[in-house]
Amino acid sequence: MRILEASGICVVALFALLFAIFFRRRLLMVGGGTIRVQVRINTMVLGRGWSPGLGQFLGDELRFHRMFSLAIRPKRVLDRRALTVEERRPPAGPERLTMPGHWVVLRCRTPEGEVEIAMAETTVTGFLSWLEAGPPRDPGSLRGRTVFGPRPMES
Repeated sequence: MRILEASGICVVALFALLFAIFFRRRLLMVGGGTIRVQVRINTMVLGRGWSPGLGQFLGDELRFHRMFSLAIRPKRVLDRRALTVEERRPPAGPERLTMPGHWVVLRCRTPEGEVEIAMAETTVTGFLSWLEAGPPRDPGSLRGRTVFGPRPMES
């Protein structure tokens, strides 16, 4: 009888944990301005270290919340005033196994260093618009933002 009680408690605890994770996700999405995104947390192994989550736009910040976490605070906060997109590329190698094929990887520069963000192609347009809509920068403070477009052909 004790085994049955213990297994019942474990099942209830598991359901409570799953409910808490999905309830937290729903709370993050209530205010709008959220996107599905993956951020590369670890760069030790090439193509690995991606963490799925939600990106939440709040003012001049993009807050990254991990998908399967109970934390209220974001894992990473990116300030658009100091964020520069340096490269846009499709997923390559092992990355193709961890994210959908229509996603794009953006390599960004922040004052703390480089960060890679992956999101759907359709979301990239909105992300770049949000980035460009930021307040004007002090001319001597940071480099200008990279503008994407067709690269000129080298001869």
